[in-house]
Amino acid sequence: MPTQRHTFSSIGLMGFGAFGRLMARHLQPHLPLVVFDPARAPEADGSGKGLAPGGIAQVAACDIVILAVPVDQLPEAIASLRPHLRTGAIVLDVGSVKIEPARLLLAGLPDTVEIIGTHPLFGPQSARHGIAGLKIALCPIRGDSFRRIAAFLRHVLKLDVILTTPDAHDRDMAMVQGLTHLVAKILVRMEPMPRRMTTRSFELLMQATEMVRHDAPGVFLAIERANPHARAVRERFFSYAEELTETLELGHRISPTSALNAPIVSDSAIGECLRID
Repeated sequence: MPTQRHTFSSIGLMGFGAFGRLMARHLQPHLPLVVFDPARAPEADGSGKGLAPGGIAQVAACDIVILAVPVDQLPEAIASLRPHLRTGAIVLDVGSVKIEPARLLLAGLPDTVEIIGTHPLFGPQSARHGIAGLKIALCPIRGDSFRRIAAFLRHVLKLDVILTTPDAHDRDMAMVQGLTHLVAKILVRMEPMPRRMTTRSFELLMQATEMVRHDAPGVFLAIERANPHARAVRERFFSYAEELTETLELGHRISPTSALNAPIVSDSAIGECLRID
């Protein structure tokens, strides 16, 4: 069983992509950070607590170790960290799915470390004006330190902390993220879009698309493939879309029992609405 630490003196961060850099910016004022990313080595910061580049062993030697790597890279990251982790260390992941990372972390890490699954429900775009008030999901997997982590996130970083389980998280995210990214991908494929003659609802839809447009390809694949609940939501969405398309093509009204219950206006009625005397 892990030995609980009473104080934390360092954070190790594996991964320095867009989200890793976002985390570093908000964590750096509070604890020293050691960062490892062979593709994006950070520059050392000598001011106060600062940020320093390090190797895998140095990252793993920290009190808190954050894995900011894509889900498909977790097995390799876990294997590289395992020999160097301190007894009582806390290991967190920040992936968009939680069931598979929880399984990988439990199977690959020694029993002497604590494990917390996290999912910040924001990204570089939605956090560009700050993170206060934004949401983060916390999934306790092994150990009790999640309470202190949750308190830090709430009181210091001012985040809205949601305690949940990996399965409950993935069920909700299959709808919340699965549909958002799916619709955004389709809208991007339909460009160019009108920019001048638009409605407020259309503008909000395009704003949502912009918030996920530049996500790494691995994020979309994790949301749609690594989440075991995503396929059912996706099939339900396309089934309703097909039902609505068929209704429109046939000119029938939608059944009162259908989830797509809405009146269909006839061509003649549309003509009357558009007629100019």
